[in-house]
Amino acid sequence: GWCPLSPTGAQTTQLLVEPPWRPAVLWDRVTLTCQGLGTAGAPTWYKDGQRWGQEGQDHLNVTESGTYTCDSPGTGHSPPVRVSDDQLVLQVPARALLEGETMTLRCRS
Repeated sequence: GWCPLSPTGAQTTQLLVEPPWRPAVLWDRVTLTCQGLGTAGAPTWYKDGQRWGQEGQDHLNVTESGTYTCDSPGTGHSPPVRVSDDQLVLQVPARALLEGETMTLRCRS
């Protein structure tokens, strides 16, 4: 995953993925967490650009494939996370990796 930067260099809203693998796949029972560093308040969830799920919850249990974002008061929209229903995926850890670091890949079907 990646963290966008605001003009002042501060972190904005993040969308955390559990289990922490990319690409996220529906059959992994994916949970998304909206994490903002701004004013406390209820996040709004979006799927494929449309409002989605129950407003005000920090977590979203994904039940449909699509592209998800959240909007956290004070820090704005998160980067998108796509959850697919692909039957065969090559997954990488959903975190920043450093050059030269050993990385585990998962080939799953």
